[in-house]
This record gives sequence, structure tokens and C-alpha cells, in this order.
Amino acid sequence: MFAVVKTGGKQYKVAQDDILKLEKLPGEAGDTVTFDEVLMLHDGTALKTGKPTVDGAVVTAEILEQTRADKVIVFKRRRRHTYRKRNGHRQYLTVVKITGVGKPGKAAPKKAAAEKKAAPKKEAAPKQDAAVDLPSVAAGEEDDLKKISGVGPALEKKLNAAGLVSFKQIVEMTPEQRDAIEEQLSFKGRMERDDWVGQAKQFLAEKE
Repeated sequence: MFAVVKTGGKQYKVAQDDILKLEKLPGEAGDTVTFDEVLMLHDGTALKTGKPTVDGAVVTAEILEQTRADKVIVFKRRRRHTYRKRNGHRQYLTVVKITGVGKPGKAAPKKAAAEKKAAPKKEAAPKQDAAVDLPSVAAGEEDDLKKISGVGPALEKKLNAAGLVSFKQIVEMTPEQRDAIEEQLSFKGRMERDDWVGQAKQFLAEKE
């Protein structure tokens, strides 16, 4: 099942679990966005073309991060006028993961069946039940983790539920504990990529 959606003045062909870089969208990491400008939809059996959009069809996605594209150099020069001008530009982008394709509240039939089959395995998986052993933190020492770049309200809530509530814990965690948290919350490599430890140390220094 796939769809063609329009956002940011561009058209994208998307399917379940695709990861895309789009023109900047409002929201933070962990938020859900909905695309209702669906120009074409294939439900696995038939192809539906919109006039201009397919009635009742939506595509949902989760924001993974807000980022910027590689720098583009803009150089202007005029002959015989000694005119040279050089500028750089980095476009703001939003990285999203497609979580649903179809009608509101409904995923693709094949995907839905796959999720039902996988559901018992998820319930039996020890990873979700096992808590990660993190450095202890005293009552009242909780911090606003949204200060860390790329952490929004939704991700902060997940971190708190996993027992990560302070900058001190982020600094004191071992590499194994960081890997376990990243695997549990499905954002492998983000702590190192966004330098969470460096940011946490800076915020702790400011508190002192």
C-alpha cells in the first residue's frame, strides 16, 4: 500500500515505515503529524486518484527530528564591475517516519494484519518489561529535559517513564546504560549524535 502526498509545495510517494526529509513542519521530536492532501492512494487492490485529493484518505507520520540540510553556496559575480557576493544557505528540514497510510484511524490492511500477528510477540518481549538500571537521583533533583536539543514533550515523557529524569543521570550513565535506553526508546545513536552528555554538563554547570 502506498500514497502520494503533497506538503511544502512538493509531492512524495510514501509507504508504511518510510523515513523522509520534508520542508520544515511545526512540531518537535515525538509529535505526530497528519497529511490530508493525498493525491493518490493504492490500497493493495485498487488505485484511487484524487480530484484533486482522495476523499477521506490521510497519511500519518511521527517527527523524528528537526534538522538542516547541507550548506549551499550562492555566488554572484558581475564582469568588469568588481562585484562579487558569496552567501551560504542551509534549508530547515523535518525528518519524519510514516506510521499510517489509508483512511483516518485505519492502517493498510496488510500492515494491520501483520501488527495483529506481531502483537503477542511484543507483549512477551522482555525488553519492554525490563527496566534499565540507571544512576539514582534524589527527590527534587528532576530537570527539564526539554532543554536538550531535539527533546520535545513527547520524548521527555518517554524518558521520564524509563527512569531518566535529570541531567546528572545523563552524565553519570555508562555507555551500556545509554545503549539500553536508546534501544528501549528506539532512537539508536541520538545521544551521541546530539551530544547529550555535553549538553547535560553545560546545564549542570549553569545550575551551580
